[in-house]
Amino acid sequence: MSIDLTSNISVIGFLLGYLAGAIPFGLLLTRAFGLGDIRQTGSGNIGATNVLRTGNKGVAAATLLADMAKGAIPVFIGSKYGPETAMLAGLGAFLGHLFPIWLKFKGGKGVATYIGVLIGFYWPFALFFCGIWMVTTLVFRISSLSALIAAACLPLIAATTGQKTLVFVIMVMSLLVFIKHKDNIERLMRGEETKIGSEG
Repeated sequence: MSIDLTSNISVIGFLLGYLAGAIPFGLLLTRAFGLGDIRQTGSGNIGATNVLRTGNKGVAAATLLADMAKGAIPVFIGSKYGPETAMLAGLGAFLGHLFPIWLKFKGGKGVATYIGVLIGFYWPFALFFCGIWMVTTLVFRISSLSALIAAACLPLIAATTGQKTLVFVIMVMSLLVFIKHKDNIERLMRGEETKIGSEG
């Protein structure tokens, strides 16, 4: 199976997915709850991990769920028009979160939205991702490392389905997760990445 980029439905699915993914829930929720501009806090990232640095666990949890939902919902809707549209809608949502037009293309690192897209594609993939993340977090206590390991494993897990297009889309998302975690990777290599439960 290959994605037909000439299909109007597929293109519309990609664009609508992008617009959904580009909604900066972390920024909107922190402002709504009087926590200021999340871009001025911690790493400056709009994702749930940085929202947690405000000290408000409820808003961080809401951001996590919202970022997952904006990945899953476009895939669910796109699936009504075929697997090609679903995959493009999911990829669009993921790209929207990473590069939102409303924030001059400076978005999050994509982990929560990646999980949401996986839920839409095939929910056991999301369980694999979260399971790998949890195990590696228990061992190393470094969230970014756990996310990177999970993202590296997912294309291999997806390959067991034999669906080349699905594997390709997941590979693209995993590659982008690594690119967006460039600073984290550099800190990991220097042994300076922050561990869960520690200060800094």
